[in-house]
Amino acid sequence: MREIQSSEAKTHLAHLLDEVERGETVIITRHGRPIARIIPEQQLRNQSIDHARTAIEAIRRANGTMSIDDILSSRHEGHRI
Repeated sequence: MREIQSSEAKTHLAHLLDEVERGETVIITRHGRPIARIIPEQQLRNQSIDHARTAIEAIRRANGTMSIDDILSSRHEGHRI
């Protein structure tokens, strides 16, 4: 992970994007405080997938396993006819 000042990031944006494309994460700072993070797109996607998996596993632990028949019969539960 690399930190760079915002003024320097403006000057070297193309080079920073090359680094990010190679897998590096870049933190842009202003007056020594982090203000932005540039991460590879694949890394962001993987984080989203991991978050979704964790949420699904938590739901399964809380509700137990359901058969396909249970799922289909409960899909309209609470709807008014």
